[in-house]
Amino acid sequence: MNNIVDAYLATWNCTDPEARRDLLTRHWSPQATYTDPMADVAGAEAIGAVVAGVQEQFPGFEFSLVGEPDAHHRQVRFRWGLGASGAEPLVIGFDVVTVDADGRIATVAGFLDRVPA
Repeated sequence: MNNIVDAYLATWNCTDPEARRDLLTRHWSPQATYTDPMADVAGAEAIGAVVAGVQEQFPGFEFSLVGEPDAHHRQVRFRWGLGASGAEPLVIGFDVVTVDADGRIATVAGFLDRVPA
């Protein structure tokens, strides 16, 4: 499941819209859903728009893995950080990702643990 976490973070870190669309096509189910305290969307176009919005809000920041993923069956939970490369993350969150029968991201339930004021 580490490859799913890698693909997930790569999607969030991809600033090129065409390359991000390719990541969404290759690693996410066409019916994928993404839900966190600030968004509740479905499908590649909507998920891509959420990613672009976060990148616009935090220009130059990167998502990184915080700790080790914990996986069983078709789900994985992990913590991530968002901040300048090599610096302490400004935002820290916790996501649970499930995959479909083809091993693509099907659902994401996201939680925000630390958010700047």
